[in-house]
Amino acid sequence: MTLEIASRPAPPATDAPAAAAIEVAHLVKVYKTTRAVDDISFRVPRASITGLLGGNGAGKTTTISMIMGLVLPSSGRVRVLGHEMPERRADVLGRINFESPYVDMPSRLTVRQNLIVFGKLYAVKDLPGRIAELAADLDLGEFLDRASGKLSAGQKTRVALAKALINRPELLLLDEPTASLDPDTADWIRSHLETYRKQHGASILLASHNMLEVERLCDRVIIMKRGRIEDDDSPSAIMARYNRATLEEVFLDVARGRAAGSGR
Repeated sequence: MTLEIASRPAPPATDAPAAAAIEVAHLVKVYKTTRAVDDISFRVPRASITGLLGGNGAGKTTTISMIMGLVLPSSGRVRVLGHEMPERRADVLGRINFESPYVDMPSRLTVRQNLIVFGKLYAVKDLPGRIAELAADLDLGEFLDRASGKLSAGQKTRVALAKALINRPELLLLDEPTASLDPDTADWIRSHLETYRKQHGASILLASHNMLEVERLCDRVIIMKRGRIEDDDSPSAIMARYNRATLEEVFLDVARGRAAGSGR
């Protein structure tokens, strides 16, 4: 994978500019007798933030893994930035990135060393300059040369976000990006994601259990349950359909099998 990212040719100028950032069609993933993802279809428009909601076991992580080309679908189709996945992943790996607080970086390396490693994987031009830019944007200067294993939870999250932005991705996949953070740090991360999307026209797919976060950030919400899509619309439209004031109330309705509009 390292060679694929570093040596990939520049995408042609005609690289389907009008295509959606992500297109998923009739996607299925079966593990033995378990259908982790069960015939789902959706599109993520360019320059949008889409929330992927669902309880544990809903299929969110498996879906993201198939979008990234890390897990092969049992059936169905995934296109990312106009390219078939995983067949054409070499054409898109350098243009996407992923962040999760549950994936640790090598703890003995310093923050700077980790960013150098990931920057080289993505063949980032002027890597020292890019690291300095991220350190300033994300306030990493104080611990840039500290071992990653000695950082606080909030500092690790900022470093993980720096890693995810090192290649200025067109598509950013986030798995619980503010989990275990204090409210102030979480708000800071959300603000930076909003700014990045606006400044770079990036597309973001956000898997989260934080309903307030999703309400604030997302243009659209996809709710999954047991591998299937239960609802797909703007946050306001979904709340209106369920006759609820918050997405958290909608989430509980879906989890407990209450029908839209029941209000009970």
